[in-house]
Amino acid sequence: MEVVRSESGVRSEKIAAPVAPVIARTKRLQVWFIRVCSSILLWTCLVQLLTVGELWHSSFINIIAPSVKHPPLPLLPLRNYTSNGYLKVSCNGGLNQMRSAICDMVAVARLLNLTLVVPELDKTSFWADNSTFEDIFDVKHFIESLRDEIRIVRRLPKRFSSKYGYKVFEMPPVSWSSEEYYLQQILPLFSKQKVLHFNKTDARLANNGVSIDLQKVRCRVTFQALKFTPEIESLGYKLVRVLHERGPFVALHMRYEMDMLAFSGCTHGCTKEEAEELKQLRYAYPWWREKEIVSEERRSQGLCPLTPEETALILQALGFDKDTQIYIAAGEIYGSERRLAVLRAAYPRTVRKEMLLDSGELQQFQNHSSQMAALDFMVSIASDTFIPTYDGNMAKVVEGHRRYLGFKKTVLLDRKRLVELMDLHQIGTLTWNEFVFAVRSAHEKRMGKPTRRRVIADKPKEEDYFYANPQECLCEGTSCDDLLGPGNSSSVP
Repeated sequence: MEVVRSESGVRSEKIAAPVAPVIARTKRLQVWFIRVCSSILLWTCLVQLLTVGELWHSSFINIIAPSVKHPPLPLLPLRNYTSNGYLKVSCNGGLNQMRSAICDMVAVARLLNLTLVVPELDKTSFWADNSTFEDIFDVKHFIESLRDEIRIVRRLPKRFSSKYGYKVFEMPPVSWSSEEYYLQQILPLFSKQKVLHFNKTDARLANNGVSIDLQKVRCRVTFQALKFTPEIESLGYKLVRVLHERGPFVALHMRYEMDMLAFSGCTHGCTKEEAEELKQLRYAYPWWREKEIVSEERRSQGLCPLTPEETALILQALGFDKDTQIYIAAGEIYGSERRLAVLRAAYPRTVRKEMLLDSGELQQFQNHSSQMAALDFMVSIASDTFIPTYDGNMAKVVEGHRRYLGFKKTVLLDRKRLVELMDLHQIGTLTWNEFVFAVRSAHEKRMGKPTRRRVIADKPKEEDYFYANPQECLCEGTSCDDLLGPGNSSSVP
């Protein structure tokens, strides 16, 4: 308010225009509006990131933050197609062999426009595990997460059951088969047979020469659709949390188990009695074709899992110090604690899941080797370093999964080279320093870094396994040159 006087001297008051308050109010509104818009934008971005993360890297998010509960995603739209029939599959082998086979069978069903019946799991293998698909995997998630690709039913319609006199046509598809095989040889069978039962599913789809769309289906199944049951996930997350609270850890997949030693004929470090026991076991299983095996020849070819004693030596040579925390991701080690003595002496912080959990927590999984393997799988995926002592199915599938999660460190041991070096060191030809240098040099490029999958024409068993390096699913588009490098040849003459 401004006081003025007239020419006559009379005092009066003049009310000034409220310009300053209006400007101040306007600025406050502008600031408020900018803040609101920024908040909306940030929250929108956050929701989008979480959605993409849930769709494409749900396993990774769950591992690093298992306590975070995400709301269920809306159902994907059903794919509209005319089904050519029902595909029933019986998987064979251990957990990870069956896991890869399930991915292949989903891809085959997608290629042929079939309806897939929830797979049956092997109950007659060496492990004699009677677990069903629903005991290991979240079957509802499996069905719903793939509904935009194929239709999956829990069981065949009653009209196709033996109770009603229907006999399902059974056959094993040819190993390492191409898309053309399934389109030209298998699809025509559905014109007469409304149901086809694949009674063997291991390695029935080629590693290479498969369309990129179908390769991506395989990846989508293994990385997203095959989610473990809540019970397995809960305990697996607890194991990971306990280990991380103790510091970084190495997941050591030590495949020095009775079935592997018997199957491979590897008896290095065993007593005569143990070697005979393993031989008898090999003869007890008629589908293990090789019976008479020379152990040392097999070992020199790099075809044997490292022994616990050899493993301790190699870990030391690779630079892992005595305080390294090591989690043994495996079943019962052949020879038990007697054979683990050297490893434990070198690495006192060596643990197993039985040492980290109460017996009651593991009770429901006891005598179910596939469910126990699922726990080891989760820990191996989450570990700071993963080292398999044999390149079996679990080693390969975990390797591929860790590549998918950002090429996490995976030490791929060159067993043939290591056997040569260890024998030279043992007889004194190589000093310790020379031995260390040779071991580290041999593994500089074997740490799970980006590389192209090796292709060997007409020798699919010898080429790189798709699930160990699913390169089509690790980069966008049809070219992986930016990630894998154009000069990295994928073929072997």
